[in-house]
Amino acid sequence: MTKRKFGLGLSLVLAAGTILGACGTKDDEKATTGSEGADTGTTETKDFSIAMVTDVGGVDDKSFNQLAWEGIEAFGKENGLKKGDGGYDYLQSGSDADYLTNLNSLVRRDFDVVYGIGFLMEEPIGTIADQQPEAQLAIIDSIVDKPNVASVMFKEQEGSFLAGVAAALMSETKHVGFVGGMEIPVIERFHAGFVEGVKAVDPSIKVDVQYTGKFDDAALGKTTANRMYSSGVDIIFHAAGGTGNGVFAEAKERKTKDPNAKVWVIGVDSDQYDEGAVGDTNITLTSMQKRVDVAVQTIAKEAMAGNFPGGKTVTYGLAEKGVQLADSRGAIPQDILDQIEEFSKKIIDGEITVPETVE
Repeated sequence: MTKRKFGLGLSLVLAAGTILGACGTKDDEKATTGSEGADTGTTETKDFSIAMVTDVGGVDDKSFNQLAWEGIEAFGKENGLKKGDGGYDYLQSGSDADYLTNLNSLVRRDFDVVYGIGFLMEEPIGTIADQQPEAQLAIIDSIVDKPNVASVMFKEQEGSFLAGVAAALMSETKHVGFVGGMEIPVIERFHAGFVEGVKAVDPSIKVDVQYTGKFDDAALGKTTANRMYSSGVDIIFHAAGGTGNGVFAEAKERKTKDPNAKVWVIGVDSDQYDEGAVGDTNITLTSMQKRVDVAVQTIAKEAMAGNFPGGKTVTYGLAEKGVQLADSRGAIPQDILDQIEEFSKKIIDGEITVPETVE
C-alpha cells in the first residue's frame, strides 16, 4: 500500500452518518463494475480514492446500496476524482460468496477506503482487516472490532417507530403490514420499532409481519404484498432491499386497476417517493431514511484529512439526524405530522426508549 494514512483523530463529528459497503468482483464473471466514465466536479484531482462493494441487491436497488453509491459519487465529483482506479468505484456481487473476493480486489487495487455494505459483510470485512492490516475499511450495520475498521450503526428502531406511528394514524382498516428481508439484527430493529410505533398509537391495530428471507427477489416481495393487501392491510412498511421493489409493484398495480384503492407503501433507507408514482398520484406514504450517503462521505472526508476513525464505532439515531421520515409530499395531513413530531421529541428527550427486538 503506498497511500494508506492513519490519522490521530478518531471521532466522527458530522451528524446523519453511516457506512455502507457492498459486494462485487472485478474479475469474477458473476460480478459487474459500474458504468464507465464519470463527470468530475472540479479541475483538480486529489490523491485519494474510495470504493464500495454492494450486496446482492445491486447498486441500483433504489435503497441501501444505491444511497451508498450516491454518496461515493458525490464525494468523488466534489473532489475532482474520476471513476475507476485512483478515484472512486464499486464492485457488485452476484452472491454472498463474492463478498470476500470483491473486498480483497478493491484493497489490492489500492483504494484508500473500502466500504462493505451491510451486516452480511461482517465476517469478510474482519478477514480482510486481518489479512491487510494497512487497509482502511468501513462497514455499516455491524461492528468489526479491528484497528483498521470503522464501524457505523443506526438506531433503525427509532425511525421505524415514527413509521409505525404514521401507519397507525393513517390506516383506515386498522390493519397494517411489515415486510422484512432476512431475519438479521438490523432488520429486526426495523420490525421492532414499527410494531412499537403502531402500539403507541393504538394497541388494537393488527400488524402482519412477513420475512421473505431475501433482499433481491422483487417477485417474492410482490406476492407477499399481494397476500397482505388481499387480507385487508392498507399500509405496508418494507425493509427488504430489492425485494421491497415488489411491494411497490403490487401497490401500484392495484392503484392502476382501481384509482380508489386504499394502498400505501412506506419505503426504506432512501426517499422512495419516485418508486410509488402511479400517473398523477403516488402510493408512497413516506420513507424511513438512513443517511448512508452522508455517512459514506463523512468517513471519506475524515480519512482524506488523515483522521480515519479505525477501531471506532459510531451510532446514529433521531438525535443525530441519522434516521428520519421523508417528506410525505402532502400524503400525511399536518395534524398527523404534528403528532409524529411529538413522538420524535419524546424519543430524543429520552421519554421513550424504543426496543431493538420485538418484546
